Amino acid sequence: MNRLRYNLIQYFPAAVDTFGDLASPECAELLTKAPTPSRAAALTLTQIKAALKRAHRRTIDERATKIRTALRAPGRLTQPGALEAAHAAATVATLAVIATIDTHIEILNEQVTTAFESHPQAAIITSLPGMGSVVGARVLAEFGDAPGRYLTGKARRNFAGTSPITRASGKKSAVSRRYVHNDRLLDALTRQAFTAIRVSPGARAYYDTQRHRGVEHNAALRHLANRFVGILHGCLASESVYDEHIAWTTPAMAGLTTQKEDAT
Repeated sequence: MNRLRYNLIQYFPAAVDTFGDLASPECAELLTKAPTPSRAAALTLTQIKAALKRAHRRTIDERATKIRTALRAPGRLTQPGALEAAHAAATVATLAVIATIDTHIEILNEQVTTAFESHPQAAIITSLPGMGSVVGARVLAEFGDAPGRYLTGKARRNFAGTSPITRASGKKSAVSRRYVHNDRLLDALTRQAFTAIRVSPGARAYYDTQRHRGVEHNAALRHLANRFVGILHGCLASESVYDEHIAWTTPAMAGLTTQKEDAT
């Protein structure tokens, strides 16, 4: 997508401004059909509306009019014919590559989801907020499912790299994040935390409390991910699905709530 955007900026910047989201289906269809400024300006309202309809957009008439007006706006950047044709060929080729990648991403997504949902721990893992089948499959793959591998939630958090590490020397000690960790697992857990703050009141309150304490966004997400790893461990150990009320009504959370009220 970055390569497509860069190429368009060289000879057809109006396309970038007009469509905004170059990954949208209507953008891919219309640019493939009309990859140059002159051909795009010749697109009819019917063609644009058809593309928007296939992309399942709303307010099709209004959108189509705006797109056609933008593509026909005067003062468009132009390049010599041969150069424009070369850029247009590169645009069409890049769009074809993106379409192929998208197709195989969907195929892989279906295969991963099917395999993961047949696992006995899948229902527990995906019961946590923000944990869909693809992220859940990654979390399961990286943690493994060997019984007794993690004796405590702390052991699981240490493996995940979400728990802080304390370094002490003499009378001084410092707490910092773990720099040596499983990148794939930590990335999946952070993605889960980012999604969870939108759907889980408990996760949102925990995140907001961290932010009010002066913790930066990424660090707050890591703290939340650390909390979720402990919750996941408890769910797996008890073979029970996630419960919002149980997960966030603990003495530790009560203390966080008090801190939040004091900060407010």
